[in-house]
Amino acid sequence: MHKNSLHNKKYDFDALITNYDALKPFVFINDFQTQTIDFSNPEAVKALNTALLFTHYKVKFWEFPDENLCPPIPSRADYMHHLADLLRRSHLETDVNVLDVGTGASCIYPLLGHAIYNWNFVGTDIDEKSLQIAQKIIDKNNLGNAITVRFQNDYQHILKGILKPSDKFTAAVCNPPFFKSQTDALEATKTKLKGLGRQSDNVVRNFSGTPTELCYAGGEKAFLHNYLYESSHYKKQCFWFTSLVSNVSHVKSMDASLKKLGATDFQVLDMIQGNKVSRVVAWTFLTKAEQGDWTKN
Repeated sequence: MHKNSLHNKKYDFDALITNYDALKPFVFINDFQTQTIDFSNPEAVKALNTALLFTHYKVKFWEFPDENLCPPIPSRADYMHHLADLLRRSHLETDVNVLDVGTGASCIYPLLGHAIYNWNFVGTDIDEKSLQIAQKIIDKNNLGNAITVRFQNDYQHILKGILKPSDKFTAAVCNPPFFKSQTDALEATKTKLKGLGRQSDNVVRNFSGTPTELCYAGGEKAFLHNYLYESSHYKKQCFWFTSLVSNVSHVKSMDASLKKLGATDFQVLDMIQGNKVSRVVAWTFLTKAEQGDWTKN
């Protein structure tokens, strides 16, 4: 975890339950005599993440359908901390305005980014229902002055049709779809269960997420390269474009593509959570002079 993470210690379940009583039925004492939950139970995981938001991030309302992706709060907060480090190195610490590509029903990055760093956000999504749910979360938490949402009505585009000529974003964040299809998502569950020694003929996907949240024609690689290409059309409107990248093998091809598109800087920000290593890729098209002018304005 990032050094600024609030989740570097074991969960204080008593405090979490105090702030979100619905977590209580899912907490039990394990064989090591410590409190925990069943992390294979989606309801328990959602309750834990809700409790974390209520306890640490000033959130009072966070409700969305169980079919939607339930983001893990510690790792999503880590993305915000690493982005803050990147912005600090670029002298971009005030009046931060962030574009969240694919904000989803949970609206998680805007909630965390505003709570931790007081950033403003514009969240976008291809799913109108998800945006309606996200808007309810924004309204219930009285965050309308800090977070707005925009509907992307063209599935073929990521930034086009969303960004206005007057827009100027300090950074863009993105959690791209992982899979080419729902069949691929099911295969991922089979592989995971096999690794745990729990094979079954009737496999049910062990993680939530709607098709638009999880799947994209061509998978993560295709989405990322479309994102790279479209970002090159808005070179002067966003200082840092960033994205989570789940498959490390995609990083090399992203670097090569961005060089062809005229990126002036490309960085890989490793995020370590326990034994898991994930990464955020960041790029900019601004020259050093343009970067200097940005920070002066």
